[in-house]
Amino acid sequence: MLRKLYDWTLSLAARKSAEWWLAFIAFVESSVFLVPADVLFLPMALSRPARAYRYAIVATVASVLGGIAGWFLGHYAYEAIAKPVLEFYGKFDDFEALRVSSGVGFILLMLITSGLAHLPPIKVVTILSGVIGFPLGWFILSAIVARGARFLFLAWLLRTYGEPIREFIEKRLGTLAALAAAALISLYILVRYAF
Repeated sequence: MLRKLYDWTLSLAARKSAEWWLAFIAFVESSVFLVPADVLFLPMALSRPARAYRYAIVATVASVLGGIAGWFLGHYAYEAIAKPVLEFYGKFDDFEALRVSSGVGFILLMLITSGLAHLPPIKVVTILSGVIGFPLGWFILSAIVARGARFLFLAWLLRTYGEPIREFIEKRLGTLAALAAAALISLYILVRYAF
């Protein structure tokens, strides 16, 4: 099922309405959808490099708006909507563990790492932010910074290096971003508990 969903998302890049689909996928990825917007963003930016930054801005704005929707789901409709979504994706136990142990500083860190590296998945963090009542203004600001940095960096890579960088992005960028996120988390834990 996941492979079919991935292939379907990738097929949207060839359509005339691809930009609208990118906005839609980026929006729902931040609150309920499993496939990241990168799957659509990468082929679109490669096929029309002159529009890479435009696509990055579309993906960022839609992702932030989707994150706000996830925040509202968590804050106002956790039992009715958010909990079933998390259970459907098998993320409910992870979510509950995060919910019990998360403070405001840790949520901010997770918003940045999930925005940059999908670690943890962005939909989990947006819903969690709403559930614990993380300040919406800080939520929006961190989402703009993290998601904007991710999409604009990908746009820059694709405009600068073109097709040869695609394999690197698809296979290694996630690992590098995850390592950077792990370093941020480690630094946070070190500062919080060592000093």
